[in-house]
Amino acid sequence: MDINNQLVQSLAAEIASTLKVKDRSYSIPVGISARHIHLNRQDMEVLFGAGHELTVKSNLKQPGQFAASETVCIAGPKGCFPSVRVLGPLRPNSQIEISRSDAFALGINPPVRDSGDTAGSASLCVIGPKGMLVMNHKAICAKRHIHMSEEDATRFGVKNGDSVTVESADSGKKIMFYDVRIRAGREFVLEMHIDTDEANAAEVKNGDTVRITAVRQG
Repeated sequence: MDINNQLVQSLAAEIASTLKVKDRSYSIPVGISARHIHLNRQDMEVLFGAGHELTVKSNLKQPGQFAASETVCIAGPKGCFPSVRVLGPLRPNSQIEISRSDAFALGINPPVRDSGDTAGSASLCVIGPKGMLVMNHKAICAKRHIHMSEEDATRFGVKNGDSVTVESADSGKKIMFYDVRIRAGREFVLEMHIDTDEANAAEVKNGDTVRITAVRQG
């Protein structure tokens, strides 16, 4: 009887664990980031003219963030992309975010970095309708990350700066993403950001979901 009870309890625990993994309340929606550029005031006025203001094309999921109507051309030693979207609002420092495939096409070798960490990164020429400039050490491949509110961080048992392992929940390939940075703050909405290369490799689409499977404290 004791052995049977142990088996029942073990089976119940396994089922409960499986149900928690499949619990949609623990799912994180995915947002795929195509190549884009962030601009500061000085660089925007070089590219678009003095006094120019960004115009909103569409709002992004993160509060206050938007895709602007404005685009630029980015050019490297081997090639260029003519219609790279500017994301707003303006930032203190300009930054170009591309995928590894983009980097090959442009002929540069940018590092994988957290947003804002551009020291010693790659350089590109940026061309706008009113001017052009060389952005030295401003191009990176953005490190995959998860935005979440402080309440979400508590629910998931993580904190800002932690690195987590994530499993694609909706993809048929069931890809594991390692070393995903947690960005927790009051202004954030729950969403994992990956670039187009990562999304294509995992067969993940915008709005698909992923789940955290392991946490490494930051």
